[in-house]
Amino acid sequence: MSEGYITPATGFPVATTVRDALYDRIALAPAEIALLGTAAFARLERIQQLGFVSRVWPGARHTRFEHSLGVMHLTRQAVAHLRASSAGRWLSDDDARVAVAAALLHDIGHYPFSHAIEELGPPIVPHEHAGRRIIEGPEIAPILEGVWGVDPARVATFIDPRDEELPRADRLLRGILSGPLDMDKLDYLPRDARACNVPYGGVDTTRLIDALTVVELETAVDGAELHVAIGDKGISPLHSLINARQEMFDNVYWHHTNRACMAMLLRATQEALLAGALRPDELHDHDDASLLARLGAECMPASTRRLAAALRDRRIHKRAVEIGSRAFELYARLGNLFFDQNARRAVEIRLSTALGAEIGASVPDDAVLIDIPKPERWRTDVWVAFERPPVGFSPLMPWRDVVGLTDDDFKRYEEHRRLIRIVAAESYRDAFAASWERLLMPLLGAAI
Repeated sequence: MSEGYITPATGFPVATTVRDALYDRIALAPAEIALLGTAAFARLERIQQLGFVSRVWPGARHTRFEHSLGVMHLTRQAVAHLRASSAGRWLSDDDARVAVAAALLHDIGHYPFSHAIEELGPPIVPHEHAGRRIIEGPEIAPILEGVWGVDPARVATFIDPRDEELPRADRLLRGILSGPLDMDKLDYLPRDARACNVPYGGVDTTRLIDALTVVELETAVDGAELHVAIGDKGISPLHSLINARQEMFDNVYWHHTNRACMAMLLRATQEALLAGALRPDELHDHDDASLLARLGAECMPASTRRLAAALRDRRIHKRAVEIGSRAFELYARLGNLFFDQNARRAVEIRLSTALGAEIGASVPDDAVLIDIPKPERWRTDVWVAFERPPVGFSPLMPWRDVVGLTDDDFKRYEEHRRLIRIVAAESYRDAFAASWERLLMPLLGAAI
């Protein structure tokens, strides 16, 4: 793009373009380049978007850096589209710039290797909280104030909402960054699918953005409130987005090798934190390589070093037992360990000890691990605005009523496909698989 072009939504002049695997050209303004040049943003270039998925699909080495560019690109398009509509003309340049800055910075506080570390819970804070600290800190805040002309606290609150009331524009625009049809999913699903060379992540992104509109809904508390909705041409693309998310979880994100690596990383990090060898506040300063090197350092507990070395050398724990939702009580009891990571660790240690007694040998206390994928939230609370509604339909209807599907329908699929796995170091996998009921069942009453 030559001099004189401006970026959509924000109105900044274009300084250069980058080539992107999904969108070909993404225009960049000096304001955006200033954020890309910070050390905090450069760290994202060293964090793979899909964590350990590249152990299964070697091409899936794309990073949170390019994903963040993609989310910014789509957010600019979405905000520009809404501002061009009669219901969105009141949105100001300042409103647009806050939304676009938040889109570019939405993953700035992300931990290495995807979301696993956050599952440890306190004192590990969600990456959105860590992002607020960085956005309001001395490296990013002056750029937002001096170059973007926006309030850093407002950008941070867009990503990490607190109890205070958001401005009217932010309440509206936040729905395109975090919600049922947000630009985050619209970028990562096709991007992840392309990197893995799988056919599951297809979404008609252009049609869905073109279908965005603004509607006014009555609420019991605040009266009339503006919301981002879709026109009737967005009904099918939204269904494709939801299906793409289900299929990517089923086939990629929950792949047993990726999940085993996540369980190993989780336990390695947990041991280091419990031993005081790793501080919680240093985690969001690491990238993938530096964290793995840190976990392998001599000062770390033996179990942390073992697991870090195994991850580095591709000695990944193997599936010993897979438990589905139809094993009702066992599935529920093990699933509850997701919400008490210390109890999960205690059960893992006792399982490893019991296995050692079973085979008459010394077994490391990290030889047996339990992988519990995070229960997903399935939201379809999107409104559809019809210009000419079919007979029997209303001009404004929930998408669920239009298509006859509910959150519970999608949740049922997830519950049947989401497996809890007990994984073991390869040399112990067969022994544990042969005796898992005898080893696990006595622990159910007291520890789970």
